[in-house]
Parts: sequence; C-alpha cells; structure tokens
Amino acid sequence: MRTKAEHTAAIHDKRMAAVVVNTRSRRGRRRYPEALSLLRARGFLLTGVHAVTDPARLRETIDRALADEPDLLIVGGGDGTLSSSIRHIAGRDVALGVLPLGTTNNFARSLGLPLDLPGATAVLSEGKVADIDLGMCGDRPFANLTSFGVSVEVAGTVRPLLKRVLGRAAYPLTAMRVLPGHRPFRAFVTVDGVRHELLTHQLNIANGRYHGGWQIAKDAGIDDRRLVAYQLGSGKRLRLLVETLIRATTGRWRSLAGGPFVTGGEMLVETDPPMAADIDGEVRLRTPLVVRTIPNGVRVMVPADFVDT
Repeated sequence: MRTKAEHTAAIHDKRMAAVVVNTRSRRGRRRYPEALSLLRARGFLLTGVHAVTDPARLRETIDRALADEPDLLIVGGGDGTLSSSIRHIAGRDVALGVLPLGTTNNFARSLGLPLDLPGATAVLSEGKVADIDLGMCGDRPFANLTSFGVSVEVAGTVRPLLKRVLGRAAYPLTAMRVLPGHRPFRAFVTVDGVRHELLTHQLNIANGRYHGGWQIAKDAGIDDRRLVAYQLGSGKRLRLLVETLIRATTGRWRSLAGGPFVTGGEMLVETDPPMAADIDGEVRLRTPLVVRTIPNGVRVMVPADFVDT
C-alpha cells in the first residue's frame, strides 16, 4: 500500500476518481448534477459515475466503482451511506472522498469538512489523505455512532418528509414523540476490567465527534484511538427531554474529562433486557456486544490542516 503522502500526490496529480451518490439522501437527487459539475471543473477525471436509487444495491455499486481502481472514491450521501461505503473500502489502497448530502452529516463534521458542495469539492482537490479510526460493533464496521435505546425507535419512526423539511431537528422532535412510551433499561459497559452500570433511555458509543449534528465534546475525535460511551438522561424521561432540548437549541459541548463519559479502545456492552443496536442508522445485532476501534482503519480525504495521528 502507498504511503499517505504518495496517495495524496497521486490524487493531486492524476485526479482519477469514481463517484457514487445516494440520490435518495436528503440532498442527493437535487445536488447530484451540481456535484459532478464542480468535480469536473476542478479537473477530476471520473472513471465512473453511479447514482444509487436503491440502498440495497449500494454494495454492488461500490464494487463496480472500485473495479476501475480509482485513487479516490467520492461518495455523496448521509451518514448511513458513508458508513456502508466505509465497510467496503476499509484496508484498501483507495481514499474515501465525502460529499455531505445527508441530514446531520456527523461523519463530515468529524472530519472538519465544509458542509457546502463547493467547499467539500475543494477539499477533494486540495486536501490530503489521512487514515482515521474505524468503529466495529460486533462484526459490523461503523463510521460514527452505535447506540441503544430510544434511538432505535427513532431511527425506525422518523419520517423522510420531516427529515427533508427540518433536517437534523427531525430527530429530537421524533424522539419527543417516541419517548412517552419508552421504558428505561439497565446498561453495563465494561472497559479495561471496570464495569460501569447505568439506568437510562439512551446509551451512545461514538467513534466520531458529532451526534445529531451537535458536538459531543470538544476533545472527542475520530482519530484518537478511543470510543466515547455516554448516556442521554437517566431513567427519567424529563431529564432526557431537557438534555435533548438543550443540545438541539444550543449545541452545547464540554470536555470528556468534565462530563459523564466512559472512554476506551474496546467496550463490552450488556443491557437488561437485551436490545438491538442502531449502527450508524441501521438497526443490527443485539446485546451483549463488543464495540471496539480499529486504529487507522480507513483512508479519507480531509482538509490540509486536519491533525492526522
């Protein structure tokens, strides 16, 4: 495999890239032609252009895009699309380029990417290749977040129209509707031999820095070789509601050292009762589960000032 410097130079010099866009994402269909125009204006030679209208065909589409051996695989869509894409390029000599066309764009935010298309395509043209951590929940890779509790119901309940109209605000609003009928559960998170117990409606384990479009903590990161586990609210619905409203209206963030966070490279998650996991928007697997990081597990195109550890 090439060094990151060699890989960056190849992208800058040859500009060989394949493009895959989820045209069912919030902005994918509307911004698809503009994205292609911006990429071509920056001199990219597109080995293939693929529009995904059926998420079930994403894997075969990515395989087809990678068959031409591009230096850069540019993927447009939301966090679910990007997380699915990462599963297929992890450990390969290709870098992921991100066009943030989703609702919350947590992955793009964690990379420090501009959320507008001209800014994002500028990074693809002028940025650098970095290798970031990859999360693993059981045998399922993820880019940003694995969660348990009310979010699983929210993921299955939030209406596509509401997402298109309200963007990231659709999630806390849906949570408020789901919460009155949701029962708290006990979660046990074991890290480095220490077992942490909590009663909550929601347990999150983050690989990236953002959740719901808001920053988790100022010193959380997607390239620091650690996961961050934290609860939203205790067993009381009112506390979860208040915390959700605060995050939605202020975007308040804090240090990992000053908040109710558990950090580590590997965590055993148990719940009573056993629960399904929401893995970057896909409901998969059930507890107990081991959640861990794979340091430097995937290559991505990032801004030149991104701190690559």
